[in-house]
Amino acid sequence: MSVNLFYFDLSLLLIEGNVEMRLTGGPHLCSGRLEFKHGDSWYTVCDPDFDLQDAKVVCRQLGCGIPVEEPRWAAFGEGGGQVWSKKVNCKGDESFLGLCERSSTEEQNCTHETDVGLKCFWYTDSRLVGGPDSCSGRVELQYLSEWGTVCDASWDMRAASVLCRQLQCGGAVAVLGQAWFGEGRGRIWADVFECQGNETHLSQCAVSSWSRAACSHGRDAGVICEGSKSLSALNGTVRLSGESGCEGQVEVYYQLTWSRVLMDSWSFREASVVCRQLGCGSAVRLYSSSLSGTGDSDVCLTGYQCSGSEPHLLNCSDQHRLNCSSGPQVSIECSKHRSIRLVGDAGACAGRLEVLHQGSWGTVCGDSWDLKDAEVVCRQLQCGTALRDPVPTFFGPGTGPIWLDEVDCEGNETSLWDCPSAPREQNDCLHKEDVGVVCSDFKEIRLAEGCSGQLEVFYNGSWGNVCFNQMDTNTVSLICQHLNCGENGTVSYSWSRLKGAPNWLDSVECRPHDSTLFHCPSSNWGDNN
Repeated sequence: MSVNLFYFDLSLLLIEGNVEMRLTGGPHLCSGRLEFKHGDSWYTVCDPDFDLQDAKVVCRQLGCGIPVEEPRWAAFGEGGGQVWSKKVNCKGDESFLGLCERSSTEEQNCTHETDVGLKCFWYTDSRLVGGPDSCSGRVELQYLSEWGTVCDASWDMRAASVLCRQLQCGGAVAVLGQAWFGEGRGRIWADVFECQGNETHLSQCAVSSWSRAACSHGRDAGVICEGSKSLSALNGTVRLSGESGCEGQVEVYYQLTWSRVLMDSWSFREASVVCRQLGCGSAVRLYSSSLSGTGDSDVCLTGYQCSGSEPHLLNCSDQHRLNCSSGPQVSIECSKHRSIRLVGDAGACAGRLEVLHQGSWGTVCGDSWDLKDAEVVCRQLQCGTALRDPVPTFFGPGTGPIWLDEVDCEGNETSLWDCPSAPREQNDCLHKEDVGVVCSDFKEIRLAEGCSGQLEVFYNGSWGNVCFNQMDTNTVSLICQHLNCGENGTVSYSWSRLKGAPNWLDSVECRPHDSTLFHCPSSNWGDNN
């Protein structure tokens, strides 16, 4: 394979600020094939000795944090055009690539098969704060030089296990919401990590869309890891024994042991507090479990009495201990265990409705479906209220099993699973009848004239404005890409063309790793200056 090698001294131009650098071909601007722009052309990089120290400088220069693995050849596909082949040798602490030592010779054995590919992780550090030691406390992540917290609605046991492992603190013992370790300050990061639980670093987890739940520092997430030296931090914590962490037998840490809870005084009020404390949504099922369990002893707890609105089980009336043989123990199921989702190009709050059953995703038939059913779906997904009935058909038919039919909700249920329906898998439906749902938290953007004009955002059932404040080139680039209007653009302000329209968004500041506008930090919806 023949390629043109590029022999000008790029490092000198980098010092002078004349060369643009990017990562392309990856899922966001912080992962991809390394390329430089000179004139009107982009050039790939060939350097078989390009290592982690060189990658640290590139990630730092792009505002992308730190590299998470050694650079790999053609990891994000082969580029085209010319190749820059002069080697660099960085120590790793340089602020940009032009300060690194430069080789006087070029690499001769270059093809696009050796194009350098990098994967950066935008959070440069992580820690647990406010606990008795470094292995328990409030979750805080650092983006560049700024520390921020995460919301308990965006954090679960699997993500906690990965973070504990990353901090060399073993696995996770408990996840605690409602600012258990005190309220943090500064930003509340919007990223939601969807981990399997066996990853060794948060960078290996998928990052989902912007957290839909309104959050404050009163809901900062906390974690206790196995490596915590002070078990007293566990007192009053709760866990569920199931694999997902959101379903199973209730266990409370009390007087240095994990104890099960007797069913005798338990109700949906207490179950609601547990689900809330764990960041698992709302309680959808309460049932008794066998006498055997995973608790550390044969002593069970009883006597809990909650109003249902408490942030932690500790805020309920005092418990006392009885032998577990006194009766069955409590198991509960929270809404985040029984999964539903909306699938399509419209985002997580609009799309074809799919439910998880027997390990497989399937659809819901539209027979008897109405707005009350859709209300329950939007509530369960924390997507606001249902917007449209009937729903447009642009979400298309699904595939696989049709799990539900003849759904008949009253509209006030907390979960779709609480609603009556035909017996599972018994239906006479075709996929052309698959249900679609649009919720009030569905968001979309448009430009008044296709790829130019006033920027408008759809939210809560109406189109509104996006304010100009703090909008920079990163944000403009992401908007253009979202609308399939190229990679760059310019921004200016204008009077609204929508008479009386709400000002939905302000202070939008996208970061290099954000993959959609709705990942970007901003003021709260409707709050503006």
